[in-house]
Amino acid sequence: MCGIAGVFAPPQALPATAEEVRRMVAMLRHRGPDGWGYYRDDRVALGHARLSIVGLSDGHQPLSSEDRRVWISGNGEVFNHVELRRELEAKGHRFRTGSDTEAIVHAYEEWGEDAWGRLNGQFAFALWDSRKKVLLLVRDRLGILPLFWTRGEDGAIAFASEAKALFAGGRVKPAFDPAGLAQVFTRWSATAPDTVFSGMRAVLPGGVLRVPLEGEPREYLHWTPAITPDPVWQRASLDDAADAVRDALDRSVRLRLRADVPVGCYVSGGLDSSVITALAARTQLDTLDSFAVRFSDAAFDETPEQRQVAALYGTRHHEILCDGAMIADALADVVWHVETPLLRTSPVPLFLLSQLVRDSGRKVVLTGEGADELLVGYNIFKEDRVRRFWARQPESTIRPLLLDRLYSYVGRGRRSDALWRGFFGQGLQDVGHPFYSHLLRWQNTAWSLRFLAPSVRTALDPQRMMDGLAATLPDGWRQWSPLARAQAIEMSTFLSGYLLSCQGDRVAMAHGVEVRYPFLDPAVVDLCNGLPERTKLLGLRDKLVLRHAAKDLLPRDVAARPKKPYRAPVAPPLFAAGAPDWIAEVLDDGALARFGIVDPGPVRMLVAKARAQGGVMAGEREEMALVGLVTLQRLARLFLDEFPARADAARVALNDTTPSVVVEPANT
Repeated sequence: MCGIAGVFAPPQALPATAEEVRRMVAMLRHRGPDGWGYYRDDRVALGHARLSIVGLSDGHQPLSSEDRRVWISGNGEVFNHVELRRELEAKGHRFRTGSDTEAIVHAYEEWGEDAWGRLNGQFAFALWDSRKKVLLLVRDRLGILPLFWTRGEDGAIAFASEAKALFAGGRVKPAFDPAGLAQVFTRWSATAPDTVFSGMRAVLPGGVLRVPLEGEPREYLHWTPAITPDPVWQRASLDDAADAVRDALDRSVRLRLRADVPVGCYVSGGLDSSVITALAARTQLDTLDSFAVRFSDAAFDETPEQRQVAALYGTRHHEILCDGAMIADALADVVWHVETPLLRTSPVPLFLLSQLVRDSGRKVVLTGEGADELLVGYNIFKEDRVRRFWARQPESTIRPLLLDRLYSYVGRGRRSDALWRGFFGQGLQDVGHPFYSHLLRWQNTAWSLRFLAPSVRTALDPQRMMDGLAATLPDGWRQWSPLARAQAIEMSTFLSGYLLSCQGDRVAMAHGVEVRYPFLDPAVVDLCNGLPERTKLLGLRDKLVLRHAAKDLLPRDVAARPKKPYRAPVAPPLFAAGAPDWIAEVLDDGALARFGIVDPGPVRMLVAKARAQGGVMAGEREEMALVGLVTLQRLARLFLDEFPARADAARVALNDTTPSVVVEPANT
């Protein structure tokens, strides 16, 4: 993967200078440490920071069509570029490089904007058609890779893989959007097209922003999910469905092993990553490298399970042992890269893991993310099922006890119907609410809003936020089954905005590491979305079809292993002895008042409680609030105070490297 940036200037706007595009690219060098370049003409500038994985010697960008009419700066991979190249060459196209990105250019020449549906990959790219005078900003189906844009008062459109590149370009200044922050403190992330920064938008997953030289920009979707049973599978057996899933995953893994550099795997110890590791190990001829995070705290650790999988498939196994001090030390760097407040510290160990990957001489890994969304592995889907069942007899004392099967450690063997009634019984009978599956969780997280400044709190209009979310969901989603609706909401709010970003692209690309997701292959996604619900969730037994598919790949105990959510120590590391000084600094009275985004009084009370208790809080929502406040204050310092110096330093560092591509207006 790479970093892209650029500017589109209509006739009334000033075109980008070479210095502007260089400053933008300079902020993305962590994404593309293997080279950089840019293209400029009288209307468009395209910048690129390269992570070389395919076409190592000749895949420099921006690159063009043979007649130099079409230019592209692309981030990501097109995994089916071999097949596309073969088809396009048969139609008379001639390729000049070994880069998979060149396949996008020729596909566009051949099929126009219908080409996006032919791309199997994870990508975010800017394509400039100089003859039609149109810029196209295109993002992959599920929003695996980021792409942001802003529009100036003069109509100029600036875009980039990360917000920091847009700020460095100077057409938008760092400032927080209260509504975006309110979303983070309600559902963990801002949902595209919203962001936490004022004046900045995210291209929708599966979206295209079409910007003509004359006229208004228009955004459309080139793909939307349909989580509806396919009649083909209605009468099929579980064996047949499992065979189809295994075959589709096998093809997906084979495609994602395509690279001109070695490809490794993340191993969590759970079912999903174990399936991917098994398929990759039996496909790849060389010894597979595997990478895992261990925790010094046994409550979070899965070392035995990880080592079992590594031993089963003979991988060259690499581990990092993570403790609270490491989490606290790395948190500031993680905030810089994710560009959003965090309510959990979970991205930090993955940031450290990607550094281990890079230090081991690798820069591509496969991982198992996506399976829980597609095949309903998360407890939130089971909670929804139990609560709907319970709502039919709301006075029952037996039905709420089904929640013990999801959270056996909470009741500690005691009858816990009163406990469940107190939390999960809230809004129990409101089953007609379109966001019933998630509303309770959002309300619980939104408790954190009380610590934000009144101007931020008042930006949370719950109905407006839900209306905005509903507008991003597929047409007809309200008529889907409750389980399908819950899946669609989870994909829209959590998958792209948090999981694939904060725990995926951002922390991996901080060290120039590309993460690939076999479960998010278009064929796998479409197949899983079309399977009957009985193959995904039967009673409270989850991911049946995947467990069945894995029976010939994994030992029985691994295939049947229950879901253990990936977690990391939350608040205690931030308030332990020896915690970094910056944490206390962003929570002192001056800092709390300085940025105007938190309410100093309530924050001081919560922080005092955390310090007295060493960060060990009574409940999850207090811990999330603490992490959110610390990271929000750090984000403010990074972007409102320190950013100019950081941007200048990055620009100076760029002078030490020679660009691979420079195309200036006089040369076009």
